[in-house]
Amino acid sequence: MKNRRKQREVHAHASKWGVIIVLIAACFVVYGGVQGALGVMNSWLDDLPSIEGSDAFNFAEKTRVYAKDGTLLAEFFVENREPVAIDQVSEYVLEGTVATEDVRFYEHNGVDPQGIVRALVNNIRGGALEGASTITQQFVRNTLLAEEATEISFERKIREAELATQLEKVYSKDDILLMYLNTINYGDGCYGIETAAKNYFQKSAADLTLVEAATLVGIPQSPTYLNPKTNPDACRDRRNVVLSRMLTAGNITQEEYDEASAQELVLNPAPPRSSDGIYAYPYFTSYVRQLLLEEYSQAEVFKGGLTVYTTIDPAMQAKAELACENQYARMSEEDEVSLTCLDPNTGYILAMVGGKDYDTEEWNLATQGGRSAGSSFKPFTLTAAIEQGINPSTLIDCTSPYKVNAEYTVENFGNINYGIRSIQSATAVSSNTGFIRLVQEVTPHTAVETAYRLGITTPQPEVLTSTLGAGNVTTLEMASAYGTFATGGVKHSPEAITQVLDRNGNEISSSSTEGERVISEEVAYAVTKVLKTVFTEGTAAGYMPYNGQPVAGKTGTSEDFKDHWLVGYTPQLSCAIWIGNPDYEQPGNQNLSCNAIWQDFMNMALEGYEIQDFAPAADPSYGNKFNKEQNDKLYKETEAGKKEAEEKKKEEEEKKKQEEDEKKQQEQNKPADPPAPPNVVGMTLDQAANALAGYSAEYVEEYSATVPQGIVISQEVVGGKVRLHVSLGPNPGG
Repeated sequence: MKNRRKQREVHAHASKWGVIIVLIAACFVVYGGVQGALGVMNSWLDDLPSIEGSDAFNFAEKTRVYAKDGTLLAEFFVENREPVAIDQVSEYVLEGTVATEDVRFYEHNGVDPQGIVRALVNNIRGGALEGASTITQQFVRNTLLAEEATEISFERKIREAELATQLEKVYSKDDILLMYLNTINYGDGCYGIETAAKNYFQKSAADLTLVEAATLVGIPQSPTYLNPKTNPDACRDRRNVVLSRMLTAGNITQEEYDEASAQELVLNPAPPRSSDGIYAYPYFTSYVRQLLLEEYSQAEVFKGGLTVYTTIDPAMQAKAELACENQYARMSEEDEVSLTCLDPNTGYILAMVGGKDYDTEEWNLATQGGRSAGSSFKPFTLTAAIEQGINPSTLIDCTSPYKVNAEYTVENFGNINYGIRSIQSATAVSSNTGFIRLVQEVTPHTAVETAYRLGITTPQPEVLTSTLGAGNVTTLEMASAYGTFATGGVKHSPEAITQVLDRNGNEISSSSTEGERVISEEVAYAVTKVLKTVFTEGTAAGYMPYNGQPVAGKTGTSEDFKDHWLVGYTPQLSCAIWIGNPDYEQPGNQNLSCNAIWQDFMNMALEGYEIQDFAPAADPSYGNKFNKEQNDKLYKETEAGKKEAEEKKKEEEEKKKQEEDEKKQQEQNKPADPPAPPNVVGMTLDQAANALAGYSAEYVEEYSATVPQGIVISQEVVGGKVRLHVSLGPNPGG
């Protein structure tokens, strides 16, 4: 018995130690598990974003675009948001949000254990589903952890809780509440309480009534389902839940609750917003958006809260649109207009029309694609020629047609034969044959390079027909390039944006009005003098502004009449206008021109500007041998040359006739010759003297072997005198 008892005691001691060992092992396992879990959780927190950076909570904000006079042109955004200060939010919104979303908001440190337990118990019991996230956690989820917001995991909740705790140590409760209200989704594309208030009730968040505030406070639980525009009944029910929680929290009285909860849901929705955020001048404003996206990232443009100031002048834009409307009344329905007007002294775009209906086509004829420039490209060849020392007064052959080679023959418009005339005159009448011959001398490469220098940016073909506008250009390019002539050779690149500010109001970019000299003053003024004749004696004659403002420019018509241009400028404005069919078909009216619309617009655009002439400059050096060669070769074929030849011939004929008349007159005035003297040969000297009485006479003596002395041997008339030869008889010396 004793041994068995000892054995039982041994077994009993062994069992106790076994339990102890198991408990110790279990503790080690739990401890290891806890340590492992803590290690895993710590690893989840390794790459948490910092809340210390100034941009930590820079949630998406609208980029706003303004016109020159402050008119709002556009709002570009991914999230329609207008942040406000806490004193710009109704107390009903502040109290209702806390009562509904996080009743212990002012008591916890970012995470609310009681709230977690309460939500868990409520959800287990089958009550209305509640979340356990605090306002601080929700804010963190929508900003710092936005990319993880859709993940449902312990990792995300742990990261969220840690950041919420950190946030509460840095920011005050009111700051966090305000950041939350400026961030949360209120449905219908609205982010932030201010945008929601304006969208649903057309009022500021500061002016919301109890019922309106409760309506908005309820939406973030399910922004799509609780949208009051699409599901008013569900939104009203949720509103009343908010009112109930405000009553429980002591924010409102029973009477206020009863009155508010009994009301129907009444909205005052704002008019539908533009789908692209553009509110005015879509052709110009879409161009501004394009420029912003070229300079900044898409996130900066649509989320960065930029403030963009532009060059567009609403008054000038209105005049441009009116001029286009007037032109449409003169055209076929399928034809459209593109117009760009800028200040050549700054490059600032003042007005832009890029077609008839932006919303339908979303294509900007003023900046995209380009159209054939036609003869409006000729001034670039003219500029290159003057730079090479070719005088605009130099003669050029403008006869038509002109067979350039076996494959190509060029004609003037209507095949008009303009004959031989100066380059200046060829420009005024827009002779194609004359400019093809000129560009052969200048070279297409030089003409195109000159166009680039002046402001053309679209690549151009370096062929002879480039001078006739074979390449495409836009009205923006052409207004800019011709503006270089207006400034005396200083190019100011087109500017649509004057200043960009970041969300904090700091300037991040601004335009420069400093230009670049690309041609000399002398060359620019020489070109302008030629282009002025287009309006005085050329293809735009009679279409100058009514106020007498000096203008210069060039018309253009492309092959098959598909494109019609007039680009004209003054010292104050440069305006390019194109008319045609945007589908590259022939216009309904082939006799179209831009002359009338250009004059209409400039008459209005120049209102308020003082009349100003172009700044004069000395003539450039015209030393190219081409000048003399052409003039020597062609002058005789000109009307002036023919007239001069005719006048010279006439002068020669008149001189010959005069000489003949003078000779005849002299002959008529010459005294009559005296009668022939009588023959006195054989007479004595005395007898001969008597016979020649009345005649001038003289005698000479000479020996004669046959005639006696004193007898006249012979007679002759010398110098009007009768000379007698009288014999001396035989020569004694024999």
